[in-house]
Amino acid sequence: MGAILFAIVPQIRKQFSLTLQTSLKVAAIATVCSLLATGAVASSTALASIENALQAGQRQSIRELYKPVEYMIPMRDGTKLYTIVWIPLAKPGKHPILMERTPYGAGSPSTGPRRAYKELVDAGYILAFQDVRGKGKSDGKFENVRPQLKPGQTGIDESTDTYDTVDFLVNNIYETNGNVGLWGISYPGFYAGAGAINNHPNLKAVSPQAPVTDWFLGDDVHHNGAFFIQESFDFMANFDIPRGGQRPVIDRGTKSAYDFYLETGAVRNFDEKHYKGLVEFWKDIMDNGTYNDFWKDRSLSRNFKNVNCAVLTVGGWFDKEDMWGALNLYKYGERQNRGIDNFLVMGPWSHGQWSGGTAGNLNEVPFGHLTGRYYQTKLEFPFFERYLNNKKDVAKPAEAAIYETGANAWHEFATWPPKGTKSVDLYLDASTGKVDFAKPGTAAAAKYVSDPAAPTPYLEDWKTNRRAPGDWLIRDQKWGIDRKDSAVFTGAPLTEDKQFVGELEVDLWVKTTGTDADFVVKLIDVFPADDATKSASGTRTMADYHLMVRSDIFRGKFRNSFEKPEPFKPGQPTRVKFKLNDIMHTFKKGHRILVQVQSSWFPIADRNPNVFTDIYSAPDSAYKAADIEILTGGSSASKLVLNAFPKIKPGLIPTNL
Repeated sequence: MGAILFAIVPQIRKQFSLTLQTSLKVAAIATVCSLLATGAVASSTALASIENALQAGQRQSIRELYKPVEYMIPMRDGTKLYTIVWIPLAKPGKHPILMERTPYGAGSPSTGPRRAYKELVDAGYILAFQDVRGKGKSDGKFENVRPQLKPGQTGIDESTDTYDTVDFLVNNIYETNGNVGLWGISYPGFYAGAGAINNHPNLKAVSPQAPVTDWFLGDDVHHNGAFFIQESFDFMANFDIPRGGQRPVIDRGTKSAYDFYLETGAVRNFDEKHYKGLVEFWKDIMDNGTYNDFWKDRSLSRNFKNVNCAVLTVGGWFDKEDMWGALNLYKYGERQNRGIDNFLVMGPWSHGQWSGGTAGNLNEVPFGHLTGRYYQTKLEFPFFERYLNNKKDVAKPAEAAIYETGANAWHEFATWPPKGTKSVDLYLDASTGKVDFAKPGTAAAAKYVSDPAAPTPYLEDWKTNRRAPGDWLIRDQKWGIDRKDSAVFTGAPLTEDKQFVGELEVDLWVKTTGTDADFVVKLIDVFPADDATKSASGTRTMADYHLMVRSDIFRGKFRNSFEKPEPFKPGQPTRVKFKLNDIMHTFKKGHRILVQVQSSWFPIADRNPNVFTDIYSAPDSAYKAADIEILTGGSSASKLVLNAFPKIKPGLIPTNL
C-alpha cells in the first residue's frame, strides 16, 4: 500500500522519504491515505497538510541522527547564555556550525533541533540554538531590539553576545571546520542581522530572514508611523512579561477583535483597562510617538555597518510583519557595507513560509510550484555550502533572486531594484472612478467620511475574527470595494500584460476637515470574471479574485518628517507622498488594475482621531469624524508611480522539485 501511494505522489516521495525513519514513513502514508480519501492529495494544500503532519516526526527522526550537547556560554560581562549544539553522529569529519539565536526557546535534548531540513542533515551541519539574554534558560535581562553600542562605547549588545558565542563554539566544538553561519526568521532574523555587525572572523555567512528591522518605519509595531495595535497588544501580553512577573488578565469574552479593540477605545485605555502597568515595553511605545533616538538606536538597518561576512536576506511578498525589514536591510547593507557579498531573496510568501519546504500556495492563490523547496535547494543551501563548507565550485547566488507574482516565475538580477527600468505613472480619476496611465484632463475629487467610531475593517470576517490571520495580505479583497468609507478607482481590462518591478510610490493630493489623517492605499489585481484557473483548494476558480498586490498605511502628520509631525490645514489641498514596499508583479491581459484608498485599517492599525495630537495619550473625546477628499486631475493629480522594463522580461518557472 505504501509503495503504491508514494508512486502516486512522486513529489511527496522525493521530498520526504530520503531521510525519514520507517515509523515516520508509516505516519506519512497514513496522512496520504486520509487525503486520498478526500480527493485532495494532488493539491498544493494537501502537500502543505502532509508537511505539517510530518513536522514533529521529522524533528524526532533528525534528533536520532544527532548528539545534543548543552552549554552555558559565558559572555564578556560574565552573563551565561544557554546554548544547545546538535552534533551529527553519522557524518565523521569537520563540519560548519549553523546557529540560531532566539527569544522563543532554544529547545532541549528531548525536542530535536528547532530547524533543519534534508540537505543540511545530509551534509552534516552542526546545528546550534541559543536563548538570548533574559529568555529561556539564559541568564541576564532581556531587552527588546537591544540598541547597538555606538563606536567607542563599552558594554554589551547582540553583536558582542554573538561574537563571544562564536568564539566559544569554534574553540570548544571539536567537530567543527571553524566556519559558523547564523540564520533566523522574524525576531531571530533580527539577531542574525545584529550578529553580523562587527562580526567574529569565523562568522562567515549570515541569513536574516523576515528580520525585525525598524519598529517605527515599517516592521511589526508601526508602519509609516501608524501603530499596529492588534498584533502588538496580542504579542506583548505574553512575550513581554519578565521572568516571575505577573501576566495581565484580559477578558475578551466572545468579542471579535474589531469589537474588542473598538470598545476598549483610545490607545491610552489599553494599559488602563487591560495591561495595568504590567508590560514595560508598552509604556516605551506610548512615550515615543515619533521617530526619535529610542527607535533609531533600535533600528537594525541604520546600525547595519562594519559587516564583513556574506549576507543572504530573505523576505516574502505577503509577509504581514516584516516585508519592510527584508527589503530595507538588504538596501542599507548595500549602502553601508560596500564590497561584501550581499544577496536578497523575495518570494511569494507569508511570514516565514519558505522554511516549511513546500509553499506551493498561500490561501487560495497557487504559486505554480513548490516555492519553499526551490528556495531551500536552489538558493539557501548552496549559499551555506559556498561560504561555510568552502565549496568555491558552488556559484554565488544571484544578487537578487526575485519571485514575480502574477506570472509565478523567478528572476535573477544584478541589483535590486534592477537597472534599466523607467517610471510609469498610474493616475486616479475621480470623475470616472477609473485608473489610467494618462493624466486626467478634469480636476475632480472622490469623497468619503473617516469616522473613528466606525473604522474601516481590514478583514472580510471582521464581525467574528479574533486574531490577525497569517495570510490576510493575500486574501480576496472583493468584499471591501463597495464600502462607502473608501475611494475606489478601477481600470479597464488590460489589452496586454503589464509587468512592474522595483519601487512603488504613492503620490496623493488630499483634503480633510480634520488636522490629521491616515491613508491606506491598496494596489489590487482584479482577475477576469470568466477566469477558469483553479484555486489552490480546488473548491473555486480564481474568477473575479481581487489580489492585493501591495498595500500599506501612512500616518499623514509624518508626510514631511517622521521626526517632526505637522498638522493638516483643514480644507487645504495637501500632498502626501510615501513609498509602498517594492513589487514584482505582472497584471495579465484581461485583468484590471484597481486602486483603493481609505483612512483606517482596523484593528490591525490603530485609529487616527483626525486631530493633530499625541495619539498615545489622547482621550476618547479627541476622536472625531472627518470628511476626506482624494483629489485627482489638474494641478492636484493623485497617482501611483511604478517602474517597468521597456519590454517584459520572462522569468524561470522551476520544474522537477
